[in-house]
Amino acid sequence: MADIESKWFFDAVRRDPFPGRLMRSQVAGIGAIGAAWRRLAVGEDPRGLAYCLATAFHETAGTMRAVRETLARSDAEAVARLDRAFAAGRLPQVRRPYWRPDADGRTWYGRGLVQITHKANYERLSEATGVDLVSDPDRALELDVAAAVLVAGMVRGLFSGRRLSEFFDGTTEDWTGARRIVNGTDRAELVAGYGKAFWRAMGS
Repeated sequence: MADIESKWFFDAVRRDPFPGRLMRSQVAGIGAIGAAWRRLAVGEDPRGLAYCLATAFHETAGTMRAVRETLARSDAEAVARLDRAFAAGRLPQVRRPYWRPDADGRTWYGRGLVQITHKANYERLSEATGVDLVSDPDRALELDVAAAVLVAGMVRGLFSGRRLSEFFDGTTEDWTGARRIVNGTDRAELVAGYGKAFWRAMGS
């Protein structure tokens, strides 16, 4: 696997895709994703790691932290922000507000380095990671857990049915199409650019 712990790598990503500097929390996020990759993606094409990093970069607004949807600081704030966006018509793809508390008081809005939503997805990723995300959805905000969710989900096709090996292997390199692993074609070119930047930094 290409080295994502070297000074050369961090000097490169500090310039692109990061805006000239790196915080410790961003370095920690990269390290957690790398550790999850080594554990859960044995034999995978290393370009997949670059795309995992790109996905986390995009989904967390560059923070590389496990975050709540809307970058809220609490459940209540996330729910309120999503309610406002829904009422204002800014979530046209949403038919039913998935973020509102269920009968048990649990909320299933997006959490982590890649935003997993809906109870069924929390159940699926619980099984994949061995971490109970159903009894306590906020465990998806623990960095190591979030990294495992990201990598396992993208390697095994647990988000959309599409997986990394469809887009990166010995004969295929599809940075734009790989967005379908997580979220259709939304911001596909943008995330592809981030992926290529991480791949260059990995010494490609």
